[in-house]
Amino acid sequence: MAKRKLLKAQDRQTLFDIPADEDSLMRYYCLSPTDRLEIMVRRREHNRLGFAVQLCLMRHPGRPLLANERPPQAMLHYIAEQIGANPASFDFYAHREETRMNHVAHLLGYLEMRSATAEDRRAALLSAIDAASTTDKGMPIANSVIAAFRERRVLLPVPNAIERMGLAARAIARRRAETGLLSDVGPEKLKILDGLLEVDTAIGHTRFHWLKATPEAPGAMNLVGLTERIAFLRALGIDPRLQARIPSGRWDQIVREGDATPAWLASDFNANRRRATIVAQIIKLGQKLTDDAVTMFIKLMGRLFSQANNRKKQRHMSSRPETSKVLRLFLDTIVALQAANDNDADPMTMLERRVGWHRLLQIKPGLEAMVETNEEPALVMAREQHATVRKYAGHFLQTFTFHSRRRHDPMLAAVATLRAFYADGRRVLPDRVPVAHLTKSERELIFESGKPDRALYEIATLALLRDRLRSRDVWIDGSHSFRPIDEHLVSQPAFIALKQEEKLGLGVQSDGVAWLAEVRETMDFNLKQFARRARYGKLDGVRLEAGTLIVTPHASDIPATAKDLKAEISEMYPLIEVPDLLREVHEWTGFADQFTHVRTGDAPQNIAAMLAGVLADGTNLGPKRMAGASKGISAHQIGWMRSFHARSETYRLAQACVTDAHTRHPHSQIWGNGTTASSDGQFFRASDRAARRGDINLHYGNEPGVKFYSGLSDQYGYYSILPISPTESEAVYVLDGLFDHDTILDIEELFTDTGGASDQLFGLFPIVNRRFSPRLRNLKDRKFHTFEKADSYPVLAKHIGAPINTDLILEHWDNLLRLGVSIATRTVAPSTILKWCSTSSKSSDLAKALREVGRIERTLFMIEWYSSPALRRRCQAGLNKGEAAHKLKRAVFFHERGEIRDRSFDSQAFRASGLNLVVSAIVHWNTVYLSRAVAHLRQQGRNIPDDILKHVSPLSWEHINLTGIYSWDAEQQMPEGFRPLRTPGKFLMAA
Repeated sequence: MAKRKLLKAQDRQTLFDIPADEDSLMRYYCLSPTDRLEIMVRRREHNRLGFAVQLCLMRHPGRPLLANERPPQAMLHYIAEQIGANPASFDFYAHREETRMNHVAHLLGYLEMRSATAEDRRAALLSAIDAASTTDKGMPIANSVIAAFRERRVLLPVPNAIERMGLAARAIARRRAETGLLSDVGPEKLKILDGLLEVDTAIGHTRFHWLKATPEAPGAMNLVGLTERIAFLRALGIDPRLQARIPSGRWDQIVREGDATPAWLASDFNANRRRATIVAQIIKLGQKLTDDAVTMFIKLMGRLFSQANNRKKQRHMSSRPETSKVLRLFLDTIVALQAANDNDADPMTMLERRVGWHRLLQIKPGLEAMVETNEEPALVMAREQHATVRKYAGHFLQTFTFHSRRRHDPMLAAVATLRAFYADGRRVLPDRVPVAHLTKSERELIFESGKPDRALYEIATLALLRDRLRSRDVWIDGSHSFRPIDEHLVSQPAFIALKQEEKLGLGVQSDGVAWLAEVRETMDFNLKQFARRARYGKLDGVRLEAGTLIVTPHASDIPATAKDLKAEISEMYPLIEVPDLLREVHEWTGFADQFTHVRTGDAPQNIAAMLAGVLADGTNLGPKRMAGASKGISAHQIGWMRSFHARSETYRLAQACVTDAHTRHPHSQIWGNGTTASSDGQFFRASDRAARRGDINLHYGNEPGVKFYSGLSDQYGYYSILPISPTESEAVYVLDGLFDHDTILDIEELFTDTGGASDQLFGLFPIVNRRFSPRLRNLKDRKFHTFEKADSYPVLAKHIGAPINTDLILEHWDNLLRLGVSIATRTVAPSTILKWCSTSSKSSDLAKALREVGRIERTLFMIEWYSSPALRRRCQAGLNKGEAAHKLKRAVFFHERGEIRDRSFDSQAFRASGLNLVVSAIVHWNTVYLSRAVAHLRQQGRNIPDDILKHVSPLSWEHINLTGIYSWDAEQQMPEGFRPLRTPGKFLMAA
């Protein structure tokens, strides 16, 4: 077995190697006048220089110069310059080992340092244990050891000793956490926990596997299955509050290990580790299954009314022939009555002669039925599916305890009534039931016959429960997602402290009055200036017709020479197989090393299998089929790497590794500076089992599917991707990518299309100090919202909407700032806030206040959009990059006809992350060879200005073989470290 390591090679270099960059030299190796006096006591030049080097090294990194060690040349020059010595004289230093040791002994006294004792090591170990209690990562643990030695003014031991100390501390922290979780679990319960790993003959596999293999497709029996698992977990009697006994970092690590551990492997763990893993999984699954059950209930109730409306439309379509006959008869009746009126004839006689009274009487029953069907409420239509609702409603209501913000909430009384009826097995409601939660029209329908209709009452109550759960106005014990919005945010005391210390770090002032005064003045000035320019036709690309502003579509500004250059460079790319491309990008960036082992933190030993697993996700082939299509890689190897190395956080780190390398590449600066980005969703159809879980958005057709919502920088560097439902608003997820990535990108401005815009989103962007620039569809129909009266801007009268409610903004200003701080500190995902806003805008004043701020920002943005052709071009260019990248993604994601067949969210997330990573590797590889091709052409005397080159994207893939048998052990001879370009001269020689 390989020796376990705490630190990666890069981390060891960072901690223990002598720095050579200018900033570090200035920070650590500047000599004081006292230092120079101490150094000049040495008689010979090489001893003075060696003594100075020893002095600097004992300060940082905190160790003496090793025998036969030569510092970096940059450090020698920097120190030699300060003492007036020749750097080359260092070659004569410490030929006698006694000289070096004497200098070390003298410097210990001068620096008031000493060698480490057993007590020092014990203190460092305790410090490392404290660090390891919150994280498994080696760097923070090793840093804590080093900090403890430095604090005690002790020389650092050798790196291996520090690493062994960190490994021991991590092992101790793990054992303590396991003991903390199990301290109150009795022997009988421990036996039950061990039994979860044994095959249960009733279900054909272990209960541990059964609990983790949860159904995800919305369905009545699937929801029942979730409630059965929740009941089973509760019967185990594991207190969820055990989680609070150990630090969050250590808890997350235990959960991660449990997620990656199958039942057969958990059985091989030692008793404490095995049982602690099971306890953590039970607590985590309790929260997850609760959230899954609520989500499934919400989807089922939404689908119930959606299907009811569809049936109503279908019946309307089916009755079209009859409707046509009735309309024809009605037209004939009008014509007959008109003729009677014109001729002064008897209307009934004319009607009888031309239409026939008997025909009108015959059509009456059918017409009444048609009118009744057309006016039938959705609630009545949904009643037809009450038998299906009854299959899961009782289980759902009896499994959970609901809480409400409202005191004596009548809806909770209605839920309690339904719960009691299901528990007693009764079918008929009493004459008196809670109805205060229902609307007047609903009550009239339910009590139409005098007594309450149970089916209508139940469906109406469950529909309201669904809405209240979505808006977090009602929540459930044990849920992580469905809890009051306040619990997702930074705590109120922490927010107040940050505000008092002026450390909010937001893009708006903490004083709402001052902010409103400033933005009011800015808006008034901009609107008046804009109105004047519009009136006199001074807006570039915008005209005012009959009081309506019309924007002339922006024409493409890509010169023909750029298209020719792109075609020429595309022919110069070397031909390559996609496995070789991934391997080369890994050699440049080391991205595969980021897929660390879930427990040890070690980099993958089998890089080829790791890359094969990434490509399996990226091309939608899947691990098993990838093994069948690969040479030298087995399904077991890919499966092992995927199980223990591929996780959401390691995919993010690998993505950041490639994106950061791409961002730093000099050629990337031609496309942009990395401060702007675009985000957009790409639809993929779902089939097989995934189709049952997928949602249908008629915009993409009648088939279910999934959207991959991703963010792309102006340098073609991806920084985030997330699978979402095609029925969800993209605007909800726009901010998630900006605050949930690990790249070096600092995005200041984001472009989206109309689907990614909402007033609440406009409101959040300035608060979190970002700029939002969406391309809005039907811009002329969108209104300006102003502080002043509409008659202050008569030219824009048709475009002025409702005034800004400043009182509402000021009332909730602190709460708006708290939302911003929560997002900026990553306490809550922005999508959580925006989902809450979209479901609670009718009842929440805070959501309305955020919308008012958004209206202000959207008005200012629209003024700039109309006034600035540069903004319109910049936004269009950013979106064009994202749309062009979609084509490359579609080409890579080609297996299974490009359809999603994974039913679980985690598997779909792996597909999305793998696709993003493979596409990013292709983009970076293309960028490297694009740069080399341009350098080659310029060496040939070609004049290629950057203004033309910025239109040549790295999104080509014709030179990459994405299909066939994948070979992971092929080696390419590259004498210069790169593949040779395909040039016209080589084509002629080959011919």
